[in-house]
Amino acid sequence: MNVISTVVGYPYIGPKREWKRTIERFWKKELTEHEFEAELKQLRIDRLKHQQDLGLEYITVGDFTKYDRMLDLAVMFNLIPKRYDVLENPTKNELYYAMARGAKDVVACEMTKWFNTNYHYIVPEYEGQKLTLQRNDILDQFLEARNEVGIYAKPTIIGPYTFVDLAKGYDENEKALFILQLIPLYAQVINELTEAGAEWIQIEEPSFTKNLPIEEIQLIEEIYKQLCKLTPHAKLLVQTYFESLFAYERLIQLPVDGFGLDFVHDNKQNLKSIQKFGFPKNKTLSIGVINGRDIWSVNFAEAVSIINSVKQLTNIENIWISSSCSLQHVPVSKNMEEKLPKELFDHLAFADEKIREIAHITHFMQKGSWLKEGLVANSMKVIQALATHPVRQNKRVEKALANLTPMDFKRSVSYKERQQIQKEALKLPDFPTTTIGSFPQSTEVKKTRSAWRKGEISDAQYAQFLKEETARWIQIQEEIGLDVLVHGEFERTDMVEYFGEHLTGFAFTDFGWVVSYGSRCVKPPIIYGDVEWTHPMTVKEVVEAQKLTDKYVKGMLTGPVTILNWSFVRNDLSREKVALQIGYALRQEVEALEKAGIKIIQVDEPALREGLPLRKENWADYLRWAVDAFKLTTSNVAPDIQIHTHMCYCEFNDFIEPIKSLDADVISLETSRSHGELIHSLKENPYELGIGLGVYDIHSPRVPSVEEMLTILQESLAVIPKEQFWINPDCGLKTRQESETVASLKNMVAAALVLRKQVVSI
Repeated sequence: MNVISTVVGYPYIGPKREWKRTIERFWKKELTEHEFEAELKQLRIDRLKHQQDLGLEYITVGDFTKYDRMLDLAVMFNLIPKRYDVLENPTKNELYYAMARGAKDVVACEMTKWFNTNYHYIVPEYEGQKLTLQRNDILDQFLEARNEVGIYAKPTIIGPYTFVDLAKGYDENEKALFILQLIPLYAQVINELTEAGAEWIQIEEPSFTKNLPIEEIQLIEEIYKQLCKLTPHAKLLVQTYFESLFAYERLIQLPVDGFGLDFVHDNKQNLKSIQKFGFPKNKTLSIGVINGRDIWSVNFAEAVSIINSVKQLTNIENIWISSSCSLQHVPVSKNMEEKLPKELFDHLAFADEKIREIAHITHFMQKGSWLKEGLVANSMKVIQALATHPVRQNKRVEKALANLTPMDFKRSVSYKERQQIQKEALKLPDFPTTTIGSFPQSTEVKKTRSAWRKGEISDAQYAQFLKEETARWIQIQEEIGLDVLVHGEFERTDMVEYFGEHLTGFAFTDFGWVVSYGSRCVKPPIIYGDVEWTHPMTVKEVVEAQKLTDKYVKGMLTGPVTILNWSFVRNDLSREKVALQIGYALRQEVEALEKAGIKIIQVDEPALREGLPLRKENWADYLRWAVDAFKLTTSNVAPDIQIHTHMCYCEFNDFIEPIKSLDADVISLETSRSHGELIHSLKENPYELGIGLGVYDIHSPRVPSVEEMLTILQESLAVIPKEQFWINPDCGLKTRQESETVASLKNMVAAALVLRKQVVSI
């Protein structure tokens, strides 16, 4: 048997986010196009050599991007919306980043979640364009690896079915035309790679793991029949991940040379399918046995057991030992982490450590012996050391959750009753304006926080700075004319990290960065123990802000499911139990805010939907405990306390019932890049609670006009009753500049004032 080590993909950000800094310097015009391309090339070469040094046998190319790989393909295939014609002679990079981020006179493409991860991709827009291959960028990366490093790599490309499945703009009548144009382009890319010496081409088809109706299965079969016919000399491996292969018995027979299957997140279904239907002996199987989405070291005995089971059931000639998905979802290396508890550090494996694990397992499968003596025993030792540590034995938390009753998950009166009580108590105007919570984290804010953490300024000096910055922004908000204010969150580096720093059971890395979208990187906390509330986390800052104004200042919390989904979570407890621990902890913070006199409390759940399992038959169980965790947080307040929440990228049609069941008094939705779709959804599915549709895109630096936002508000008024209508940006403003933030909010308030006059005059 031939056994080879590989990964689906490797992080492109660099161990110290070198990639992010290069891109942002280019955006600031600190680099010329030539300098920019040269720096990116060096980053690509360095990461190839590094993977080689780690012992990886089959290295992947095509997993590097300047912003997003779906956007890469859209530009590569000339899938460029007509609105970008207004750009005057843009360079390739200027056009690319206009689609990603917007430009002065044109809005960006829509951005949404990559399956059930915290990564966001740019949504390709089909407008009937004639598709052509502009440049084979994947070939460029292959040739670069071959010529500069001497590596004959495995090129990877997002597959045609997944690309179309995640694109927008076409109806069913156009879909066949869209695909027919794409297949020859994919074939051209593949044939050019084959001619250049690529032995295998990896085609990523994560959409093969979703629920697929029979007509979609037939479509996939036809796509690959045509593609393989056009690429007779290529060896294609279809790579799936995040779930088990759907319709295994049919799709495994596609006329390709290999399949990559996820044996980590498949609920053991891939192995069951192999047991039931077998695996074609003439195909290569890439066994995704190392978890590409978490940071825990592998149990070597379990991994080898899975591989041996596959071997016994298939008798295939060629296997690859691989990650379950791309390693872009984990940090690069744990080697720079110096402050983590030993029992935690020993049990961690980031991308580099996972490659070493793959190399160890591959050697064992090849030679029948381990590279290091005692490797398996040590893996069990570090797992057991953390499992028995006191951080996972908190009896107070265990007792509190055991004593919960159904009444702990329910508001004392219905929404309609609360709506009237809150109307009389709060006395807000029609169409109240507010923001989602955060304001720009300026260079001064970041420098001051850094100085405080380094001990260069005292606690008192830092507290005074935060107080002054909050006061300044309270005044700015009053001058703008917002109705409900926020304190700005200047004390918070990240909406999850901040709360983790104040709760037990969390740990934090110094360099554990992963990409969220574009150049935006986040450092997910590690939930490794029981979560407990020990002291107020937000009360002081909000109360101080409230003293500065007669308007209401919202208390701002991150919700339990978002904290869960945006963290690396312990793998010895169910996610449901961890979510309830967080929900109970946050419940005590909500009670503290209420006791301090805060009347409007926002508990954000932007990640609620992204946690949905890919298979719809598994949705109900997830939504049951996810909604319960939110309601546990928010249900113990008096009826006059108005509970808000916020969500991102929410496909409303298939998610309206869970949103309603949260029973939040007001929800704000991130909709600016897909506003028309949501209006259509609301026509079909009226929403009975308070709602604010984001009226401008905070991911873009452009300032929308009053008229632009007023149009959105007028369209929204057709589906949202005046009594339920709130006006807000579509997300927090932390990443924006102060000047554009103030200008955009002034226009938003001006649009709201026009709307109020128009409605009164009707």
